[in-house]
Amino acid sequence: MARNRRLILSPPSAVWRLLSDGHRYGEWVTGNQAVLAEDPHWPAVGSTITFRVGLGPLTLDDKSVVRICEPERRLELEAKAEPFGAARVAMNLVPWGEHTLFVLDWHPLRGPGTRMHGLPVDYLVKVRNGMMLTKLARIAVQERERL
Repeated sequence: MARNRRLILSPPSAVWRLLSDGHRYGEWVTGNQAVLAEDPHWPAVGSTITFRVGLGPLTLDDKSVVRICEPERRLELEAKAEPFGAARVAMNLVPWGEHTLFVLDWHPLRGPGTRMHGLPVDYLVKVRNGMMLTKLARIAVQERERL
């Protein structure tokens, strides 16, 4: 499992607004090239977003399904990237004074990632997720400053 933590200088309600808008995932999810579709009920349990991920011309369409949703506290997704399998992405928003301690856990569920799980893969995922949380934190702070 890869775990990242980031203190975001915005309250959980502001961070949740970003998480609850599936079309905004393209702004902060590293490797996301385009959000293709968002379920109108996002982020209700069972709702989905579909997006294109990749590097340069190498892309694939990915679908994430909400498995757990506790508004302003917790969002857990099953990110499917066939034929590579699926991963659990758990996002926890912990109030930290006026700010948010964002905890992101990533764990492969099925597919080749389960066999390659361990230090090298977890390290690469942690680097990617760290970049992602840096972007999310920057956007949340910019939005707080605009209000």
